[in-house]
Amino acid sequence: MVTCSDVNNLSLDGMELIAGEKGLGRIVSWVYLVQTRPYEEHMNQGNFAMIVVDYVRFDFDEVLKTMVELNTLGISGLGISIINDKEEIPQTIIDKAEELSLPLFYIRWNGASFVDISQSIGNLILETGIVNKRTGDYLYNLLFGYDVNERYVRKISGQFGLDFGKPYRVGIIAVDRQYGINLEQDEHIYEYYADCLNKEVIKMKGRPMFMKFLNKFVLLFEAKENKETEHEIEKILRKLDESEKFKGLISSTCILGAPYKDPGKFGQSYQEAKSLIPKKDLLPNPSGKKVLSASSMGIYKYLFHGNDQREILEYCNNKLNKLEEYDHANGTFLQETLLAYYMNGFNSAKTADELFIHRNSLLYRLKKIEELLEIELTDYMEYLDLLNCILVKRLMFI
Repeated sequence: MVTCSDVNNLSLDGMELIAGEKGLGRIVSWVYLVQTRPYEEHMNQGNFAMIVVDYVRFDFDEVLKTMVELNTLGISGLGISIINDKEEIPQTIIDKAEELSLPLFYIRWNGASFVDISQSIGNLILETGIVNKRTGDYLYNLLFGYDVNERYVRKISGQFGLDFGKPYRVGIIAVDRQYGINLEQDEHIYEYYADCLNKEVIKMKGRPMFMKFLNKFVLLFEAKENKETEHEIEKILRKLDESEKFKGLISSTCILGAPYKDPGKFGQSYQEAKSLIPKKDLLPNPSGKKVLSASSMGIYKYLFHGNDQREILEYCNNKLNKLEEYDHANGTFLQETLLAYYMNGFNSAKTADELFIHRNSLLYRLKKIEELLEIELTDYMEYLDLLNCILVKRLMFI
């Protein structure tokens, strides 16, 4: 992960930061030479943009408009070069960069060329990727290595400041993505999300080990009693998923395995977390938590260990049989209605909105459920039993 601060620290010949110091933490994904509109077809979030004021395509008025537009599209920084150093950059552009907290660099015409700058930034990004890969390799070997011996553990603990006398657990960040018509753009947004996530993880108090693995993100961190790290991860994922850059495009959930002191069992923690990923969307989660663990499954986690589950399946079938038959015969969704009513805190207006039906239609469905099952849904023990049966059946057949 490279930021504008790293670019500034390259101290390239003829390149000087003149505004936007507050934005030096912006992530740089690559370099973009600004030429023709529409810019969104050529530029990706995090690109370090460069403009030549040639008085043909770009004069200073056009540069100001372009800077504002590119900032909206998510550039990391902007470098401006003026042909033959003919004029100074106007104060209006400098003031706007300060207002936007956009790092603005002046590139002397006779200083470093755009090619030199592009190569320098590209090399920096590649070198940083190699450093991150080394951390990922250590974590990969720790989780999946065949011989996690004491010498290897000492090497890792010394290099990364880990204390293996304490319990550690694995978290897998599973990413749900919305795809558009431009798959290349989708992939770049995902990579930029990975960079932003990496930046946030680096700043965490517990300094977890972190790697990207099989389109997921894996963390190893100390399991503290106050769950400080879990709360931090929750805030990070919520912040990223609700940000303007990713809202509606990317949503993540961190699934946790159990904590272990023995480094030889960290791989087991990973497998436990992995086994919960396909079940995460079926578990009741009214508050929309971003961090889930085996404990979130309650009694459901015991369904996946025994060999004979016929008795519990028979019980669930008997409990739900009338609802299933009615739904099948009438094309209704009474089971979905029960789940939605619970997930929305038994609020009929919210439930009706989620199901895209009128509130009266919802009340009719709930009355029909009571008639079919000969129960009262105000009996919350009965309601909970129905809910458990629906979820148990769904979880058993994943």
